[in-house]
Amino acid sequence: MDRKFAIKDPLAENRVFLSRIVAAFVLIILMIAGLIARLVYLQVVGHEHYATLSKDNRIKISPLPPTRGIIYDRRGRMLAENVPTYSLELIPEQIKDIDDTLAKLQKLLDISDEKIEQFQKQRKRNKSFTSTPLLQNLSDEEVAKFAVVRPYFPGVDVYARLVRHYPYGDLAAHVVGYVGRINEQELKTLPVAKYRGTDIIGKNGIEKSYESQLLGTAGYEEIETNAQARAVNTLSTVEPIAGSNIYLTLDIDLQKIAYEALKEYNGAAVAIDIKTGGVLVFASRPGFDPNPFVTGISGKDYKALRESPDQPLYNRALRGLYPPGSTLKPFFALAGLEYGVIDFGHRLYCPGYYKLPNVDHKYRDWKKWGHGMVDMNEAITQSCDVYFYDLALALGIDRMSEFMQQFGFGEKTGIDLVGEVSGLMPSKEWKRSHRNRPWYPGETLITGIGQGYTQTTPLQLARATATLANYGKVVTPHLVQEIITPDYATPPELAPDSRIPLNKKHVDNIIYAMTNVVHGARGTAGRLSKHIDYQIAGKTGTAQVFTVKQEEKYNENAIDFKMRDHALFIAFAPVHDPRIAVAVVAEHGGHGGSVAAPIAGEIIDAYLNPKKDTPHEN
Repeated sequence: MDRKFAIKDPLAENRVFLSRIVAAFVLIILMIAGLIARLVYLQVVGHEHYATLSKDNRIKISPLPPTRGIIYDRRGRMLAENVPTYSLELIPEQIKDIDDTLAKLQKLLDISDEKIEQFQKQRKRNKSFTSTPLLQNLSDEEVAKFAVVRPYFPGVDVYARLVRHYPYGDLAAHVVGYVGRINEQELKTLPVAKYRGTDIIGKNGIEKSYESQLLGTAGYEEIETNAQARAVNTLSTVEPIAGSNIYLTLDIDLQKIAYEALKEYNGAAVAIDIKTGGVLVFASRPGFDPNPFVTGISGKDYKALRESPDQPLYNRALRGLYPPGSTLKPFFALAGLEYGVIDFGHRLYCPGYYKLPNVDHKYRDWKKWGHGMVDMNEAITQSCDVYFYDLALALGIDRMSEFMQQFGFGEKTGIDLVGEVSGLMPSKEWKRSHRNRPWYPGETLITGIGQGYTQTTPLQLARATATLANYGKVVTPHLVQEIITPDYATPPELAPDSRIPLNKKHVDNIIYAMTNVVHGARGTAGRLSKHIDYQIAGKTGTAQVFTVKQEEKYNENAIDFKMRDHALFIAFAPVHDPRIAVAVVAEHGGHGGSVAAPIAGEIIDAYLNPKKDTPHEN
């Protein structure tokens, strides 16, 4: 039989058809089972997750930044406040073409390219749903201009905000500091939840040192939105907690007196309450206006500050390192008495120079023809260098260094400001480890008159002066007097006071000599005693900026101003019941008695004899 005429096999075809029906049925059952499983997962297992996503599409969490704490001086004058202002802000996720929007806004409100660049950087740091400021401190005219075209700018709006303001400008800039926008480095380390809703942080001064107390705690709102992401209802609100207010020990009236008294001189003045350690004056001149930093200072203005030869951003009171000059002589004299290498009545002939044994080099006195026969009282009163060359050699550098470190020289004072430097009180070991060279006797001599490697800050000088007035009681300088929270007030945590074991008679002798510096017939600060009815104990200082060669003569009028000596003065008053200690450095002022001492005198007199219209609180 021919194969092509073979009869079909119905049984085989039925088996194939049946297997296909079964396979299709099984596939349908599996698909239905998968669908049911997915429905169960969506409705039961994943219900909470998807309900949350659904809620997030409908409800937005809007952070509420806390109000930053206010900073006051000791008598309640505001040094840092929050002022209302208008801010133009954008929410990127609500804007279709952000570059086009920025271009239109820039043309409308004459916004600089720098502001646009700052916004772009800030926008990348924030979430897309976060409102990011483009322009702050809007004028009424700018607000009115935008209000007219507001419907054409979805995702852009004007908000009322509180912005930090410093009413005293450069007068207190180095104390209070300023706030500025959070940068990328800070963003990596800051707790996100704590800074939600705010883009500013303390950058220096009290603003930085007490950032955690001033910041407060952020709150939030749950806002119901429509399909266009516009708010339609506020569901709940957790109110922010304002930051703590801070009262400083600083007296802004005294600060102004010190700042203006420095006049044309760059430098610093620090005054301390002798009994408490509270800092009354902390002036560094020149200063700078901190207000532009709050909303973002322009690159041009910041460059001008950074490159200024006067260095207005440099906190001279806290970080300025100066040779202390003759202001250290009372402390070295006290060291000589305490170590027993000299007595108060010891007399020495000063011919105008000093020579080491078997050495021809002359270490000169500031008075070319010398002081003649002088004892310790006269040596301090007239600031005789030769007397202290001889005393330094008798003490030796290591005993000098050891004794001075007790008064805080070469050590940080522990003040409640970030960035303090320690200065330098040299020793043999220091030179070996830092210079890899031996110590020479001539270096001991110049250390004895506050020159050479020795470097101090104005703050260290003021603290050491307060310690001397306290007969060895060491107080910690501090600027914060009280921290006020919504619930209670608390003083800052300070290091406990300590005491240097000193012989009272020895301290009495030094204070007697320092009093003669101001009130004695031949005192180097004699003009300060005029027109006051109390006594001041002080010591003038003149610190060389460069070394005068052996055969050369120092002529102040013949050299550039920047090469002239620094003028220094330390003092406390009243002598018999000390209340205030002061240190002044006037850069290139030349003479401590004629330049630095009158500045200190103005501060002291304003503190002890306040004007009737501004009653002093103590």
